[in-house]
Amino acid sequence: MNIALRPKSLLRFSVSFPSISLQNPKWFSTVTSKTSSPQLPPNPEYDLQAFFSGKKPRIPRDYELSIVSALKSCSTLLAISQGQQIHGLVVKSGLDSNMFIQNSLINLYAKCGVIADAQLMFDSFPALDSVSCNIMIAGYVKLGRLNDARKLFDVMPNRGCVSYTTMIMGLAQNGCWSEAIKVFEGMRFEGVVPNEVTMSSVISAYSHLGGGWNCRLLHAFVKKLGLEVFVLVSTNLVHMYCACSSLREARTLFDEMPEPNIVSWNVMLNGYSKAGFVDLARDLFETIPSRDVVSWGTIVDCYVQVGRLAVAFDMYQAMLCTGLGPNDIMIVDMISACGQLMALVEGQQFHGLTVKTGFDCYDFIQATIIHFYAVCCEVDFARLQFELGSKYHVPSWNALIAGLVRNRMVDQARELFNEMPERDVFSWSSMISGYSQSEQPDMALELFHEMVACGFKPNEITMVSVLSAIATLGILKEGRWAHKFIRNNSIPLNDNLSAAIIDMYAKCGSIKTALDVFHQIRDNTTTVSPWNAIICGLAMHGHADLSLQVFSDLQRRNIKLSVITFIGVLLACCHAGLVEAGKQHFKSMKNYGIEPNIKHYGCMVDLLGRAGKLEEAEELIRSMPMKADVVIWGTLLAACRTHGNTEIGERAAGNLASVEPSHGPGRVLLSSIYADAGRWDDAFWVRQAIRSQQMTRSPGYSGVV
Repeated sequence: MNIALRPKSLLRFSVSFPSISLQNPKWFSTVTSKTSSPQLPPNPEYDLQAFFSGKKPRIPRDYELSIVSALKSCSTLLAISQGQQIHGLVVKSGLDSNMFIQNSLINLYAKCGVIADAQLMFDSFPALDSVSCNIMIAGYVKLGRLNDARKLFDVMPNRGCVSYTTMIMGLAQNGCWSEAIKVFEGMRFEGVVPNEVTMSSVISAYSHLGGGWNCRLLHAFVKKLGLEVFVLVSTNLVHMYCACSSLREARTLFDEMPEPNIVSWNVMLNGYSKAGFVDLARDLFETIPSRDVVSWGTIVDCYVQVGRLAVAFDMYQAMLCTGLGPNDIMIVDMISACGQLMALVEGQQFHGLTVKTGFDCYDFIQATIIHFYAVCCEVDFARLQFELGSKYHVPSWNALIAGLVRNRMVDQARELFNEMPERDVFSWSSMISGYSQSEQPDMALELFHEMVACGFKPNEITMVSVLSAIATLGILKEGRWAHKFIRNNSIPLNDNLSAAIIDMYAKCGSIKTALDVFHQIRDNTTTVSPWNAIICGLAMHGHADLSLQVFSDLQRRNIKLSVITFIGVLLACCHAGLVEAGKQHFKSMKNYGIEPNIKHYGCMVDLLGRAGKLEEAEELIRSMPMKADVVIWGTLLAACRTHGNTEIGERAAGNLASVEPSHGPGRVLLSSIYADAGRWDDAFWVRQAIRSQQMTRSPGYSGVV
């Protein structure tokens, strides 16, 4: 082969390699050895340079093998231009009918994404060949053309382990978990024995589908095949158990692994982290023999997720001391943590780090920075970051819209929403949520119906906002339609959505339906949200005994209570006049790690006030760790009128006036207390003060429609 005849493009390609002595090229001596197995070249660059620079082998078989080896190197390097030159050489040499070389060319074009050329060569075959079919299926899978891959897979001859594995991997990698499992079941039906690569993909599919029983069956099958010895398979099994919340089985299997690699350690660590088992995660982290940035990132994320942000920052600093730097995922975690802490200065430092490390070129980090500034109420900085980023990255638009909504700038958010070149379900959900939270329920429902008309499928986040808007309006008919819409469109019923449905029915006056929904989902709940909704709903409707029964049931379950739980419980005690029970529940809050807030104190003041224990209610207000607001003093003042206590009523009215001097309803209550006590002069002067200071009393209204 005369190097002077090679095109200039190839010369440019050749000189990019390191200088290697080619006086005695080894590529043909290795492939022609008859006493030993063929050896791979030192690297694909060397192979290509040797092919173009060396002499053409005299033996035809050696020449064919050299072409195959060079094409394989082109596939590895994705060097399509050099591969096409070799293709031309193949045609010129009359070797284009060689099946081995043809398959190598198909593999080259498929690996390089030139699937049309691969298809042309494949279609030129007189009959289907299993090797070429496998190559084409892999090429289709790489480009996400799963339908084409499946059609060829279904008609190809002699489907073996490689064929099934390629198809299963393609489906699993593209999120078609159920389809991957079906292909695997067909593989077993045809008696094809899977290998470790097959089972790794199958295990990955089961990890996403869930189900502890399926996990154990699959684990037993892996043991039967003897594939558990492969670290890749065992690691995927650990991940599967973690994904199915079977952490005990995951840890047992992990401990049985003879030589877990760093990926195995990180998978187990991530399992503890996602489940919120911080102490177990930390203990495991401390025993990792050689931590990498993923290990550190996982433990940092673990602390961020449970709100222990100071520890997360400490772990980040400890990582830096080891000489490791953060990756893009950790940067996102740290900026998000700064947002949760409202730590503007620290967040800006991480922003500077993204610029220094070049991570700011990633669109998803841009979106995180926009969200951070919006959370810290720095809307101008959020807008500036948005202007500097890509205008075609939808999550960045969504982050700014959500930030504007969070800062009660709904009109500006709608203007931005209208300007979006492209919207996704999160864009619509953010805007609907904004209207729902800003007491514009009519606009929220109008936008929701527009979303459906535009062909977007709402998700559970969308429906939570929609149900909240309906609950505000109190339109039961609309609420029933929304509930039916959720069922008909198979929208996943998570705990937040279940709670929204229950809350909607309760606020629309149908507490029986709310209770029916709760009973249907009760045993599948993992968080307290649905329980809070029904406890508060029953209390609001005067079913105090039933509300407290539900709370007792909740206490027996392994579900963490929240501040809202006790608001509902205290409200139930208040309506039922259960003073002692209310006191006990109020005192028990600290046993659950919950500090009473001003709303809990307000419920207790109402409870004591209704029972006539006005001195005790006043003393409770004095002992509050926070300053009493208008609601609390107004509650005590109303109780004083009910029970005719002028002395405490005067003090309550005075404190209320000091909090809000222009509060008219408080003055009206005080006037009524004086009138009830026969102190007409005092009542007259209070009324005169109301008129002279132009105080207004909020008009009453009814929520019944």
